[in-house]
Amino acid sequence: MAKAANVSAITVSRTIRSPELVSPQMRIRVEEAIRKLGYSPDPAASALASKVTYNIGLLLPSLTNTVFEDVLEGIYQGSEDTRFFIQIGDTRYSALKEEALIGTFLRQKPAGLIVTGFEQTEKARGMLAGAHCPVVQIMDFGEPPIDMSVGFDHEAAGYAAARHLIECGYRTPGAVGARLDSRSRRRLDGFRKACQEVGLWDEHRMVITPQSSSVGLGRHLLEELLSRDQSVDAVFCNNDDLGIGALMEARRRLISVPEQLGICSFHDMEMTQHMYPALTAIATPRFQIGKMAIDMLLAEIEEPHSVKRRNIDTGFKLVVRDSTRRAG
Repeated sequence: MAKAANVSAITVSRTIRSPELVSPQMRIRVEEAIRKLGYSPDPAASALASKVTYNIGLLLPSLTNTVFEDVLEGIYQGSEDTRFFIQIGDTRYSALKEEALIGTFLRQKPAGLIVTGFEQTEKARGMLAGAHCPVVQIMDFGEPPIDMSVGFDHEAAGYAAARHLIECGYRTPGAVGARLDSRSRRRLDGFRKACQEVGLWDEHRMVITPQSSSVGLGRHLLEELLSRDQSVDAVFCNNDDLGIGALMEARRRLISVPEQLGICSFHDMEMTQHMYPALTAIATPRFQIGKMAIDMLLAEIEEPHSVKRRNIDTGFKLVVRDSTRRAG
């Protein structure tokens, strides 16, 4: 390769690894030689030589959950035009599967790791704490991170949803939830807490299931909630699939939304604003979380300990639409 480009081997290596450090003239010669020879870098050989790869490991609880599409988009946008590759692992909401994947990824010598939430096993936390690379925990806030974190307070978000419904004048609020990972549970905890503070909570009006969320499940959960208590006049759904399903079930039953039933959803995916009526929702900054996570990771890879804000609360936003009455 060096002979074909008429440059030193060091220049070839630098062009492949850190092209910004090579003059345009030299880079053109090396890139032309690469094209002619059909050269493709060997990640395994690179890892052996440098003790690190250009892979960034990303562990998500689900690759089918649309919530993480925006997170991925933020990560991909932040890593575009860099020398790093994103390697994705699906933990399927299993702490033990996540533990195994963390071990697998670390054996592959990644340049960095992004993991979801704080609910790792003790063994997994130990591996992450001892990792040779920077680590960012995403989508959560409230605990000291292992290394760095960026996310929002799920309990506070659930609390805000309840406060909105109460301020709108609803007096028999209920909640429905699915999947029940730690973040989902804390949303429901926050909702319950706000209702309890004003004496409007009845545990009978919370319907939860460990099943994966879906629009169809949202319909069934509202059906179950109303079968328990027909006086329910508002419902908090701990994600948008359930919120859309609840709205469909309400319309099927000819229940007027928001007059007879207020509905507040969570995450605020695009579909929520196009429903009829449009769904009030807690909007979460998923794209920003992905972008900030990769930015933090890349900065720390380039210059260890350079990231000063290592535990970032992105916050959330209540977006009020027609599925809830206006406060006051």
